[in-house]
Amino acid sequence: MKAFVVEKYDKDGARVAEVAEPTVGGRDVLVKVSATSINPLDKMVRNGEFKQLLKYKTPFVLGHDVAGVVTRVGSAVRGFSVGDEVYARPRDLRIGGFAEFIAIDQDDVAPKPASLTLQEAAAVPLVALAAWQVLVDRAHVKPGQKVLIHAGAGGLGSTVIQLAKHLGATVATTARADSEKLVRSLGADVVVDYAKEDFSKVLSGYDLVLDSVGGANLEKSLTVLKPGGLAISVVGPPDAGFAKQLGAPSFMGAVMNILSRKVRKQAKSLGVRYEFFFMQANGSQLRKLGALYDSGKLRPVIDRTFPFGQTLEAMAYVEQGRTKAGKVVVAMVPDNG
Repeated sequence: MKAFVVEKYDKDGARVAEVAEPTVGGRDVLVKVSATSINPLDKMVRNGEFKQLLKYKTPFVLGHDVAGVVTRVGSAVRGFSVGDEVYARPRDLRIGGFAEFIAIDQDDVAPKPASLTLQEAAAVPLVALAAWQVLVDRAHVKPGQKVLIHAGAGGLGSTVIQLAKHLGATVATTARADSEKLVRSLGADVVVDYAKEDFSKVLSGYDLVLDSVGGANLEKSLTVLKPGGLAISVVGPPDAGFAKQLGAPSFMGAVMNILSRKVRKQAKSLGVRYEFFFMQANGSQLRKLGALYDSGKLRPVIDRTFPFGQTLEAMAYVEQGRTKAGKVVVAMVPDNG
């Protein structure tokens, strides 16, 4: 089958290749991929940013989102049948959405939301799971709380805004002026144009900040939190909790704590907390999220769609910051190249 594989950890390390179809274990469903989407995590894994913790053996197929049709089920699979339309964020070390077929553990798969096309569904799994796990599992967001979401027009931000609003939070976001109409339509109550205003000068008393920018932006985010508030970053620096989540040796936790020592010290001095976040595959959560898409509480935001043969061009488009809003989808249409 045709797939886009990482041959070596490098910004130019991915290429198209002919690889064997995946083997199907007893707990696996084999999915014929209809569409996938591009995530910043694809670049990070390709570049080897997590290679000490996520030990992929090169060459491996890249791609963290999948929507498609079940073509085979393992002997122990229950609840899925050939012909089912499904979506998933396959678990770490078993990714591979940039391919014609992928075998996925049944626990990571969920029925595709009925209201979404397969291409729309491909934009959803990673960002929707991240939104759920940040807001519900980690921060336990309650009605009336104040949440700041950076980069609200992005794939993650646009999803988190909607879910935070559904949970009853007052939502602020940073965005470009030309994205204000979009983010307000998604549920943002306060929009700060980061090109003209310093969010840390106009916002205060927040329960939660979700940072996807890092650096100085993360440090300033700590100052808008109320005492006991929580800043969560998806770009780092990582902490010991990340190493523990991935089952790494204890010394890796110590290394991660050194990397995040500065920001954790700053947080402590302000009476707030800092945590790094790395989402996990979860089919049962995707079922709950699917119901929210079908009820209209959530909707995917898609910037543009590339054909499968242009997967590397789609990655470059995202890396170059050309996305105006939402996700970039890659669809399995015939490659005319």
